[in-house]
Amino acid sequence: MQSQSLTTAEEKLGLAKGQFPFQSHFLSVNGSRLHYIDEGQGRTVILLHGNPAWSFLYRRHIQALRGRYRCLAFDLAGFGLSEASPDFSFLPEDHSILIAAALERLAIRDATLVAHDWGGPIGLGAMLAVKGSITRLALGNTWAWSVNGDFHFEWFSKLLGGPIGRWGCEHFALFVNGVMPMSMKRRKLTADEMRAYRAPFVTHPRKPMYVFPRAITGSSKWLAEIERGMTGFSGPAHFIWPENDIAFREKELTRWHELLPQAAVTRIPRCGHFLWEDAPEETLAALENALSGSL
Repeated sequence: MQSQSLTTAEEKLGLAKGQFPFQSHFLSVNGSRLHYIDEGQGRTVILLHGNPAWSFLYRRHIQALRGRYRCLAFDLAGFGLSEASPDFSFLPEDHSILIAAALERLAIRDATLVAHDWGGPIGLGAMLAVKGSITRLALGNTWAWSVNGDFHFEWFSKLLGGPIGRWGCEHFALFVNGVMPMSMKRRKLTADEMRAYRAPFVTHPRKPMYVFPRAITGSSKWLAEIERGMTGFSGPAHFIWPENDIAFREKELTRWHELLPQAAVTRIPRCGHFLWEDAPEETLAALENALSGSL
């Protein structure tokens, strides 16, 4: 029975009271049980995280936006409170199928996609699969094309998606305990925040963390399909781009300009990969501008 003072996520993950002050919802899709939060009313905003986060990543932004927008934040299968089916692959293309099914089940129309890292191609794949569900983009640092042949991505995929990365994830939750804190440029994650990101992998298998880096090159064909689908996208697009991300560089932003020439850009200086955590106030201001169309 849920405590009167704790939300479902706070109780299940051992979070402090008020750390995740949202009602949890669950949706069964293709044998997996997706956790999501559905806060506020107005135009719909879909928020998708990457590796190794969960919807906790957007907690500040949702609290600020829910007075004017309907905020739907999903945990990908195997992350946060979402439970993957026993035979789930954890490949991004299969995550995208689940999110697409969720958009259909929830009858989502004319939404804005907010995402970074793997949330980008996963959400864009769902958008392309469910026509009319997502018509606007407000993206952080992400990509949507094959990067095979680019050493910058290939070495990372091979190292952290191979035996070394698998061992690190299984024994030390490498992406939570290593990649996340090392990626922060402006501030240090607090002890409570680190506990919130570690908590899901106390009970969840850690396979999702090392499947994603392997898929950077392994899911090349699917990523190329996303790029082909995006060539016809003419809706509003905005990028909120951290300038000190070790993963996504100026080169990737230039590629986005070529793919979506209509896109506006807000740059976040001295900001690392997990921009929503590293610069919450600036990313919120940029996101509010993007959603209001004032960029």
